[in-house]
Amino acid sequence: LVADLAGRAGLPMPKVYIIDTDVPNAFATGRNPSHAAVAVTTGIMEALEYEELAGVLGHELTHVKNRDILISSIAATFAGAISMLANMAQWAAIFGGFGRNNDNDDNGGGGIIGLLVAVIIAPLAATIIQLAISRSREYAADKGGGKICGDPLALASALEKIDYYAHHRTMPQATQATEHMYIINPLAGKDISFASLFSTHPATADRIARLREQAAQMK
Repeated sequence: LVADLAGRAGLPMPKVYIIDTDVPNAFATGRNPSHAAVAVTTGIMEALEYEELAGVLGHELTHVKNRDILISSIAATFAGAISMLANMAQWAAIFGGFGRNNDNDDNGGGGIIGLLVAVIIAPLAATIIQLAISRSREYAADKGGGKICGDPLALASALEKIDYYAHHRTMPQATQATEHMYIINPLAGKDISFASLFSTHPATADRIARLREQAAQMK
């Protein structure tokens, strides 16, 4: 199936891996199409129909084709660098007596505000941008996956099934560092966040709606 879909997408055959867990999910990795791999769980092969699995693999191959792993890595690197600089600024302020030599209290107050921006707002903004990039790449991979498999509704059905399992069972192999790689957040059942800004994935309902619209346009 992967070989067939890779041929349709004009990609070299990636390495294929199977994760031994009954929680349905899948992901792709690799810096470029020539050094790529796709992985599926034993659970997803049991839970999905053939056409649905084709949609999932088409989604993952689109990530490979668009070099999304590289893009995500660059975004994460910048976010990490900004956080590190903010941490350095915080300690420099503590040990360097930030604002101690200011001529008046107003300047001191401005310095404190600047420090707060550097320490809190800058890394927060960088993280939000990083996650927004991750969500936008998921939408693009859904669209590409629908084209490659030829049936966006099959991918929509697969997402609905995987999302259900993700909210009821946690994938033991997944961590917060790898959750962005999966087609559906494998830690969704643990996610008690109230802000969608901090989600690595778009809302599944929104993804399904877009795929249904895509299917209607393909008729």
